[in-house]
Amino acid sequence: MISVEERRVQWKRTPRGDRMTKDLKLDLEAIRRRAREQMKNGALTSANTMDQTKLVAVLQDALATELVCVARYKAHAYAAKGARGELAAAEFLEHAAEEQQHADQIADRIDQLGGIPDLDPAGLTKRSHTEFRTGISLQVLLTEDLVAERIAIETYTEIIRWIDDGDPTTRRMLEEILAKEEEHADDIARLLSSD
Repeated sequence: MISVEERRVQWKRTPRGDRMTKDLKLDLEAIRRRAREQMKNGALTSANTMDQTKLVAVLQDALATELVCVARYKAHAYAAKGARGELAAAEFLEHAAEEQQHADQIADRIDQLGGIPDLDPAGLTKRSHTEFRTGISLQVLLTEDLVAERIAIETYTEIIRWIDDGDPTTRRMLEEILAKEEEHADDIARLLSSD
């Protein structure tokens, strides 16, 4: 019989079609001990190697970015006029709702990491990666939204690279948000190209 310390789990992974088998060694006694000793940390375990203070600060800026995007999209929805403007306004409102979902996800993660989401309106535009810009013509509104989405795509990509394997939960959340930001950019680019 295999002891708890020697327990091995095998799994198959297929990178680029090649079959590889790798042994996973779990020190269950140590994992169980840490789970009891560090209960006050909630979901955070020693497997999370990120500096929590730095990560929360980065997420506070991402939260500000999402909230500025919500406000910008809503402002643009009300500013869009004409037949094409109605189509764009519907897209802007859909994006605003999705950006609000991103903000809620990030705020929840900040809370899970032991921080308090900074929702102070006075500091949002200072911490946001994107700017709050508006305009009169639909062309300007679409351009500003596409620029903002491209900024978000680049900054989230860099944050994901920075996190690496240090916090898989936060990385996965940001990867999902990044995919949605790319979808938003494609939507806006299509609207811009239909001029």
